[in-house]
Amino acid sequence: MSLYRKIFYKNIAAFLGCAIFFVLISCDEDLTKISKNKNVNFPSQIINNANIVQRDSGMIKLRAKAALIEKYEYIDSPYIVARKGINILFYDKKKPNVPGKITAKYAKFNEKKKFYEAKGNVKIITNENQIFAMQSVYWDQNKRLIYTSDTVYVTDKDGSTLVGANGMKAKDDFSEYTFFNNSGDINAKKIPEKGR
Repeated sequence: MSLYRKIFYKNIAAFLGCAIFFVLISCDEDLTKISKNKNVNFPSQIINNANIVQRDSGMIKLRAKAALIEKYEYIDSPYIVARKGINILFYDKKKPNVPGKITAKYAKFNEKKKFYEAKGNVKIITNENQIFAMQSVYWDQNKRLIYTSDTVYVTDKDGSTLVGANGMKAKDDFSEYTFFNNSGDINAKKIPEKGR
């Protein structure tokens, strides 16, 4: 074999080696571009006609019903969403036989932040039979705070009504609440006499 043939074969081998190297690198780059554009925000769990019961120390804490619940957990801030509405009964240790109730057309729960939001004809009925109606409400479970900037309509069990035109802020057990820019019809028997 002549010297020129050996050099020729070495050059072809080197050329093919470089070509294979560049093809592999370009494939890696394409895969990186594809994975960057890949959508990872898809539900990991889907529950149709959900009926969920949550217990704490044997006592029922809440019952939730929803036509559709989707859980998104393959993202930085996982959440659960009920796009077709939700109906929740929540139980208090003080009155375990009389649940409160929350209904909404949409609800979302951020698991890491322990933050709830409900939207669309939201109605909250406490176990004291007070009715709160609004278009959206937010619950920060860590701070034990419920709030909204929407107009809130409140009806008490005695028929008194109150309108918080600029929203409200409340403890999550509704033992205390503040309404902003409020008006309404209040039962005169509930107004304390001066000096008491």
